[in-house]
Amino acid sequence: MKGTKERKDKEQPGGERNRVLELILKKPYEMELRESTVLPRPSGDEVKIRLIYGGICGTDLSVFKGTIHYATYPVRPGHELLGTIVEAGEKARYPVGTRVVVLPNTFCGQCDKCRIGKTNICRHKKSLGINTDGGFSQEFVISSRFVLPVPAELPDEKAILIEPFAVVVHAFQKVNVNKDTSVAVIGCGTEGTLAVLLASHLGAEVTAIDINPAKLDMVKGMAPHVRTLHTEQCAGQSFDVVIEAAGAKDSIETGMKLVTPGGSMVLIGITQETRFPVAHVVRNELTLYGSIIYTFPDDFLETMQYLSNDQFQVEPVVSKVMPVSEFRQAFENASSGSFGKIILDFRGA
Repeated sequence: MKGTKERKDKEQPGGERNRVLELILKKPYEMELRESTVLPRPSGDEVKIRLIYGGICGTDLSVFKGTIHYATYPVRPGHELLGTIVEAGEKARYPVGTRVVVLPNTFCGQCDKCRIGKTNICRHKKSLGINTDGGFSQEFVISSRFVLPVPAELPDEKAILIEPFAVVVHAFQKVNVNKDTSVAVIGCGTEGTLAVLLASHLGAEVTAIDINPAKLDMVKGMAPHVRTLHTEQCAGQSFDVVIEAAGAKDSIETGMKLVTPGGSMVLIGITQETRFPVAHVVRNELTLYGSIIYTFPDDFLETMQYLSNDQFQVEPVVSKVMPVSEFRQAFENASSGSFGKIILDFRGA
């Protein structure tokens, strides 16, 4: 993606300047909506995308609060991105008019990890909205390697969930979840809620666990058949598969105690460290998996298949769609823990 500095010196042919509104996080807790510097025409394999929706996720909130050590400032936030190609370079993979979702984690395609298909752990990965400019702008330019067309049958309100849901789809590939599986999901933010819905869709007996009663109520409203437990009610419980989506030290330690002997735990959430009960893991022959983002495009394509299924209802995951002009309230709502996914609407900004 074109960085802020690179945009300063470019003009459209004929001297026309193409300026758009963009969000800029100047430093933690200091964000503004401003008119951008000059936006270039796409060249080579690049495309210019006019943004439809941008989802606010926990990572955006962490960058906003300054708690990610490798974040750089100033930075344009945003990595859950749905838009339409409005201009295309001569070598772009997709034509003007294509509605696309964006891969927000770039990969080099050349390192040892990329060569074996593990682009999610590319040694030269950059993350949009964290250590390079993201997409919370009316328009932005990016290589067409990192976009994927969205099926026509997917409405915008479902399509904006492709990127966060792909995280869950990738994690579920590490375990076998079916009608004979008991699954506990710890943490009922967006990723956790999507994990609950996917496990339920696959026929598992699902229990959602959180410390926030409001989040448990939201899950119950979306999936009445799912059992919900406060973390303090977990004593004596055991599950074939535990999905940790809270990214908290205590929830990881709780989760390892909940895995039945011979069972598995998948870590989606991220925390710096935790106490590791080696004897418990060894004696019960537990399997622990770490799962980071997704492989592209395979996990995105599988995610689209789930979302295209009319029986898979995920729309309630989105609590609010708010105009980008209300970004301060949107970030406040997203930080409160009282809402599901908050979406910024960039149309007509």
